[in-house]
Amino acid sequence: MLTLDAEQTAARSWFEHLRDRICAEFEAIEREAGSDAAFDYIAWDRTDPSGEPGGANDGGGGVRGVMKGKVFEKVGVNVSTVGGHLDGDFGKTIHGAGEDPRFFATGISLVAHMVNPHVPAVHMNTRFLVTTKRWFGGGADLNPPLPVAGDTADFHATLQAACDAHDPAHYPRFKAWADEYFYIPHRKVHRGVGGIFYDHLEGDFAANLAFTRAVGEAFLDVYPRIVRRRMNDAFDAADVAAQRNWRGRYAEFNLVYDRGTLFGLKTGGNIDAILMSLPPLATWE
Repeated sequence: MLTLDAEQTAARSWFEHLRDRICAEFEAIEREAGSDAAFDYIAWDRTDPSGEPGGANDGGGGVRGVMKGKVFEKVGVNVSTVGGHLDGDFGKTIHGAGEDPRFFATGISLVAHMVNPHVPAVHMNTRFLVTTKRWFGGGADLNPPLPVAGDTADFHATLQAACDAHDPAHYPRFKAWADEYFYIPHRKVHRGVGGIFYDHLEGDFAANLAFTRAVGEAFLDVYPRIVRRRMNDAFDAADVAAQRNWRGRYAEFNLVYDRGTLFGLKTGGNIDAILMSLPPLATWE
């Protein structure tokens, strides 16, 4: 087992608690739609290259949760707590790991792809990393195949309120960061309608954990509200075609540019958990 200090334990506990609440809310939405779909949870272990599971160099692990239902075509909610040593060149790209390859990371990662094209897909991830530095990162962004201005405004307003309660400078900075990050250069389009993205938030652990908690609470507040607002909207074959074509763009971003995907692959994470962000059906025309 990994040995965790008080800060690492507090961060891990929050991410697991948030996972439980999100999954319960998503299952409640399925019940409202007349579905008995529920999350399947699969635990996985990570072996650090220099050790064996359960030994001094145990690399930790996580739990992959996936549900396929009447409203959620495919939603994954993963938590992981891992540690060990980063590979040479890759390690040098990670904040604070250039001088020492040892690392610790704990976090939650969520991606939902929806049955109804009028219900936006969504991504949310928050994490706590330790190298020679300690920092939080993450955010949430909305990815509608068929954007609705009111849903976009609601999503952003809820995230802004969470940001403003901690630092009025957070929202404009983190919104701009999301706009820059969630961009597909070879398509010259954004992946969705944005949200917030932050990284390397270090210094006051308690304050930064409180902000990261607020981001999770904001997501849990706004996204189920949007799902319930749109999940019974009528749709046709043209809407589905637009959804699947858009999903191709989403897959391109996650496979080519997403840093979380690269981090998981480079650190020996669970392949199914890393690639759970990919949609169940997509098209390229």
